[in-house]
Amino acid sequence: MAKRVAVVTGANKGVGFGIVRALCKRFNGDVYLTSRDEGRGQIAVQELEKEGLQPRYHQLDLNSHDSIVRLRDFLQKQYQGLDVLVNNAGIAYKNDSPAPFSEQAEVTVKTNFFDTLAVCEVLFPILRPHARVVNVSSMLSQVALAKCSDKWKSRFTDPDITMEELTSIMKQFVQAAQDNTLDQEGFPQTAYGMSKIGVTVMSIIQQRQLDRQGKEDIVVNACCPGYVATDMSSHKGQLTIDQGAETPVYLALLPPNVQSPRGQFVREKAVSPWKA
Repeated sequence: MAKRVAVVTGANKGVGFGIVRALCKRFNGDVYLTSRDEGRGQIAVQELEKEGLQPRYHQLDLNSHDSIVRLRDFLQKQYQGLDVLVNNAGIAYKNDSPAPFSEQAEVTVKTNFFDTLAVCEVLFPILRPHARVVNVSSMLSQVALAKCSDKWKSRFTDPDITMEELTSIMKQFVQAAQDNTLDQEGFPQTAYGMSKIGVTVMSIIQQRQLDRQGKEDIVVNACCPGYVATDMSSHKGQLTIDQGAETPVYLALLPPNVQSPRGQFVREKAVSPWKA
């Protein structure tokens, strides 16, 4: 039987690095640290090797469809499938960024939502029975949801929302940011928060789709790692990267045939209701 394998995206630093470290200690199989920049990824692997751990490395750039396909083909050839996928890669503009909000909205939603969705679309077909998918979202998705108009709140929390509808709303948000009509359209002024609403709702939809397809015990959840001191938070968070990794790793290692959490939003290893 093929060896089990886990993949963590955006893992050369921050929470992703912490997730790889923990999985190397606890996951029964090979763990792949992936990063856009191969040099930085290899340095991260060497750091973990100094701790006596044995991560593997594969390049992955979310913005490149070819890069995602290369990873899929490699996993299919080497392992005949995939057992754990942690979609951690993402970006956030700093509060003092000079980039116009229209640009921040477009780039943030593209990377955090559309590119993460692209990774799922390419890799989900090779998920094995009992696979676990963790989409790293944020508590800011809940904060942003609370700031949406009632119309969007009801759409984002509708248990029957489709992926097509979700992607359409994300595009509408980006367009409203470019047209400077966020208030009129009922969207909050947060590119990161909106992108993470996308990640949370995407996860709920994905679980529903997999269940409908009759996939055997494949579980998808979204989670908030907490407020972690990383480059992304300008090192303002209270948690270490290893503490930030705890909830994602808990979800990555959920036991077989688990009933909950499934297709939910999880904070501090507990289901956090996705409601307005």
